[in-house]
Amino acid sequence: MVGGNPIPYGDLLPRARALAGLLAANAVAPGDRVALLSENTPNWGVAYFAIASMGAVVVPILTDFTTTQIGNIVAHAGCRAIVVSGRQGEKIADARAGRVIVRIEDFSVEGAGAAAAAGSFDFPPVSEDDLAAIIYTSGTTGHSKGVMLTHGNIVSNARATRTILEIEPSDRLLSILPLAHTYECTLGLVAALMQGAFISYLDKAPTAAALVPALAAVRPTIMLSVPLVMEKICRSKVLPELAKRRLYTVPFFRKLFNLLAGIKLRKLFGGRIRFFGIGGAALAPDVEAFLAEARFPYAIGYGLTETAPLVAGASPSRTHLRSTGPALEGVQIRIAGAAPGAATGAAEGEIQVRGPNVMRGYYGDPDRTAEAFTDDGWFRTGDLGSVDARGRLFIRGRLKTMILGASGENIYPEEIEALINQSPYVGESLVYGEASGVTALVLLKPEVLEPFLAMVQDGIAKAEASINGLLERIRREVNAQLASFSRVARVELQRVSFEKTPTQKIKRFLYPRRD
Repeated sequence: MVGGNPIPYGDLLPRARALAGLLAANAVAPGDRVALLSENTPNWGVAYFAIASMGAVVVPILTDFTTTQIGNIVAHAGCRAIVVSGRQGEKIADARAGRVIVRIEDFSVEGAGAAAAAGSFDFPPVSEDDLAAIIYTSGTTGHSKGVMLTHGNIVSNARATRTILEIEPSDRLLSILPLAHTYECTLGLVAALMQGAFISYLDKAPTAAALVPALAAVRPTIMLSVPLVMEKICRSKVLPELAKRRLYTVPFFRKLFNLLAGIKLRKLFGGRIRFFGIGGAALAPDVEAFLAEARFPYAIGYGLTETAPLVAGASPSRTHLRSTGPALEGVQIRIAGAAPGAATGAAEGEIQVRGPNVMRGYYGDPDRTAEAFTDDGWFRTGDLGSVDARGRLFIRGRLKTMILGASGENIYPEEIEALINQSPYVGESLVYGEASGVTALVLLKPEVLEPFLAMVQDGIAKAEASINGLLERIRREVNAQLASFSRVARVELQRVSFEKTPTQKIKRFLYPRRD
C-alpha cells in the first residue's frame, strides 16, 4: 500500500507457507478452488501464491461484482474456501455456508477453524499443466465465463514480457488496476516479482485526487494502466491548455509545444517513469498522437484474459501509432477470413492466436470452449485486425460489434466513437447500428450540460431544443471526418454514465436501452 509497511522478499515464502498450511489444516486440498476477494494489498499476492503453490486453484473475484454475482461465481467454481477482506465481507453473506472463510488482513480462519503450525507445511510438486486459476471475466458481451489458466499459461506469459521490458530490482511499480484482472496480476505482480521489483498499491480508485499524491510519493518507473486514466489526464489538464496557444495549429510549433508538455507530464508522474503500459481497450487517437510527439514512454499492448493475457506488444522505443506491436515471443497470430482493408493496406479479419499462454478452456462449459477454438486449435479472439509487413498488429474492433453498411461495407463503431470523443463537449459515447442507420449515444461533459440544466427554469422545451442543437452540431462535425457509408444518422443524449467493466470498457450488451 502507498505509505504502508513494505513486505521484504524474504517474508513472502514464510507467509505463503503459513497460509497454505492453514488452508490444508482446514481440509483444502490440491485441485480445490479457493476464492480470493479483496482490494489490492500485499497480502493479495501472498494469498495468490499460497493457493497456487499448494496445488489448489485461485478464483480471483473483482470487488466491483455484486453480492449475487459473487455468490454465483463461488457456487459455479465449487469453491472450498474464500479468502476475503473485511471491506468485502458483507458480499459473501450468501456464500459462507459450508466454506472455510479466511480473513486476508491476518490470515485467520473465521469460527472454529483448525490452526496450522507456522513453517510446517511442505508445498507439493506442481506441474506447468496443472490448473492455477479460474478467472471470471466481467465481459462486455454478456454473462461471465470462467477462464481456466494453467501455471504454464501464466509463467510463460510473464517470462515472455522480458522481450518488451526488462524489469530491474531498482524499478518501482505503482499498481492502480485490480489484481483480480489478469492484466495486472500477470504483468504487474508475477512478472514484477520474478525480476525483484518493488510494488506499491493504490488502495483507492485512480482518480486525480488519489493518483497525483501517490505518484509524488512513489515516483514510479513502471506503471500499467487502461486508456481512460491517460485520456482523462490529457483531455482535462494538458490538451485544453495547448489548444489555447495561438501557434498550436502550426505543425512545427505543435510538436515543440507537445515536447515541452511531455516534460511536464513526466514530472507529474514523478519524474522517473520509463514504461507506461496501456491495455484493456483502445487508446484514443488524439491522445496517442500527443503522447508520441511528447515523447512520453507509453507502450500499447493487446491481450485477453484467455491468453493470460498478453498477445502482442512493444517497448516505448518501438511503439508505432495505432499498432499494438508484434506478437509476443512464443505466441503466433494469424488473420482468418481476411479481406483487403483500408487502414493499413494489409488484409483484415479475425485475430486468432496460438501459443503457451492460451487458456485450457472455460470452466464447466465445454460448448463455449469448443466455440472458442478452431478445428486446428487456434483461439478465436473475436477481434478484427490486420498485421502489416513488419509483423505489427492493428486492431479494428470487435467482430460482434461491427456494423454492416447498406452496401455491405464494414463499419467499426470504435473508430467512430474515437472521433466523437475528441469533441470538447463529449465525455464518452457508444455507437451501434439500427435499421435507420448508425446511431450514437453521447454523454456530455458535466460542465457542458450545466448551462442547459439552468435553462430548464425558462422551459423544458427550450432546454431540450438547445441540447438537441448541440447534439446535431456534434453529428455534423463527426460526419465531416467520415466516409459517406459510415456517417452517423442520429445522435442521442445518454443521461447517465455508461456501465463499464473493470478495464473501463462500456458493457455494450446493455445498450441500446431507454432509461
